[in-house]
Amino acid sequence: MDIRKRQTLKRATALLAGLTLTAAAMAQSGKPLTLMVPYPAGGVSDVIARIVSPVLAKHLERTVIVENLGGAGGAIAAQKVLNSPADGNIIYQGSPNELILTPMAVAAVKHKSEDFRPVQSITLNEMIVFARKDLPVGNGDELAAYAAKMAKEGRPLTYASVGPGSLYHVLGEQMSKVLNVPMTHVPYKGGAPATQDLMGGLVDIFITPYGKAYVELVNSGKIKAVAALSAERQASFKSVPTLNESKALKGFVFDTWQTYFVRKDTPEPVVQALHKALSEVANDTGVRTTLEAQGMIVPKPLALDKVTKSYSDEIAQYRAIAKSINLQAQ
Repeated sequence: MDIRKRQTLKRATALLAGLTLTAAAMAQSGKPLTLMVPYPAGGVSDVIARIVSPVLAKHLERTVIVENLGGAGGAIAAQKVLNSPADGNIIYQGSPNELILTPMAVAAVKHKSEDFRPVQSITLNEMIVFARKDLPVGNGDELAAYAAKMAKEGRPLTYASVGPGSLYHVLGEQMSKVLNVPMTHVPYKGGAPATQDLMGGLVDIFITPYGKAYVELVNSGKIKAVAALSAERQASFKSVPTLNESKALKGFVFDTWQTYFVRKDTPEPVVQALHKALSEVANDTGVRTTLEAQGMIVPKPLALDKVTKSYSDEIAQYRAIAKSINLQAQ
């Protein structure tokens, strides 16, 4: 064996040994790992965490506790992670909403997207334009025409969000910009009250990811699924056209995700150990089946460098959209 091959083997052996020792040290520390969810219990994010946590505990051979800490668009939970030691004992379950958009939309938030390092994704969440049950539209072009008609009459189409600067606010503003039609933003404190008002006919549309409960609301006629934001039609709503199929909103394709993050200065062996465990969780048949039953997609685990690149690409994409709609921090 030549010197170069021996050096490569030596480095690989050292890395494997380091990962093994790190995983063992994390398991034997006696300190529970905290899975930080930036929303109250009962929402989609919490459901994901409750499914993941026992399986992650098994792979790490340690206790995993789910902590729900809502407020400020996810910033309160994010700041708690940043204020904690960079030892991998607290990880953040986040999405573009909390870690990319909130820092741009909430003036009081001082952290940046780059203060966090992604470790592994767990779900890809498709989105639908849901509407009040009597909204007279059934696809993207009809939605565009109705929005133009209402704006001309001085009664702009209303769209719900979970707060200023949230993903659903930004997508509503982007839709308004693409259509060149004014629409009225109606912010709520969460998805539940927004959905309640949608069912009550108090708001016209709500662009949001969804779980099984939304499918049941549509099937029972309490709300309407107008169009999907995915490139192709979705398994849960096969008869619902995509916005991409329309002329007015062709190319309006978006989804969201749930990914696990740590502080950017977390030691590399710790990040590698967490990445390995979370990848095993994402490959777990029980986890995948349970999450998919909720209407979510569980993508194949990515290599750590690809997770990092995907996050960087998303940051660039949403910063460009925020600039195009002149999103101002409030």
